Amino acid sequence: MEFSTKVPIQSSNQPIDYSSRIVSLGSCFAENIGKKFDYFKFQNSVNPFGIIFNPVAIEKLIFRAVTEHYFTAEDLFFHNDLWHCYEVHSELSHPDREVLLVTLNHLLKSTHHQITESTHCLITYGTSWVYRLKASNAIVANCHKVPQNQFDKEILSVTTIEQSIQHTIDVLRKINPECHILFTVSPVRHIKDGFVENQRSKAHLISAIHALQQDYFPSYEILMDELRDYRFYAEDMLHPNQTAIDYIWQRFAETTISETSFPIMEEVDAIQKGLAHRAFNPDSDSHQKFLQNLNQKIIRLQEQFPHMQF
Repeated sequence: MEFSTKVPIQSSNQPIDYSSRIVSLGSCFAENIGKKFDYFKFQNSVNPFGIIFNPVAIEKLIFRAVTEHYFTAEDLFFHNDLWHCYEVHSELSHPDREVLLVTLNHLLKSTHHQITESTHCLITYGTSWVYRLKASNAIVANCHKVPQNQFDKEILSVTTIEQSIQHTIDVLRKINPECHILFTVSPVRHIKDGFVENQRSKAHLISAIHALQQDYFPSYEILMDELRDYRFYAEDMLHPNQTAIDYIWQRFAETTISETSFPIMEEVDAIQKGLAHRAFNPDSDSHQKFLQNLNQKIIRLQEQFPHMQF
């Protein structure tokens, strides 16, 4: 009897190539895959509002961007010497309220444009556990280290997540009906919620996506079942290490990226490695010739793909 440890993945019927425009939103997997898209010089936008973990928060931001519902001063609050917004990641927080407001609305406008022009939208959910601000009864994307007693913690039901996903799809297709939407669940385990609670959380996300019969890339399952060894984890034993990230990207590429793009990716990879090379003698004739050849390769690629910047 033959047995394969590989998680089966259905190849995309709308593969990504170098003409594609990709928007990646959500949890850490979106960041990691986004970095790979950037490295290989695809047209890609990653988490303009920072890493967002739960479906409702992602839905809210997508709705804002699509409907161009701009942020106002009422959406901001001051805490620990910074102005924050409960709908975005703390990396955007700023000591000047007006600067934060201008930044958020600039990002909102650019995200609207990116969604309108995108051919693919990759959405990664991290957790079903959410924090609801008692004062407004709203689910937040980030607590910004506000005292825990100001929130109620709860887990989203499968039904609630289904409704959130469906609303997200409907909103996206309202302005871009041709966009291909691909869902995945982050392989990063949220152990701070508890081991059993983390599994329950991931199960709710996976069940909701499959109930709606949406295109799904099994990044969580690949790490859990194909790479079920701690040598594939970072020092915290929770996040995938670079070996695991590279492996998941390889599985993603072979099922989601067009084969016609592979030779171009190899060219880009060779250029990236050349640019990263540090010469022992940078003034030598051989190194100068190496740089000239590298520059010629870049020029040839940019003639074919003007969006590429190295």
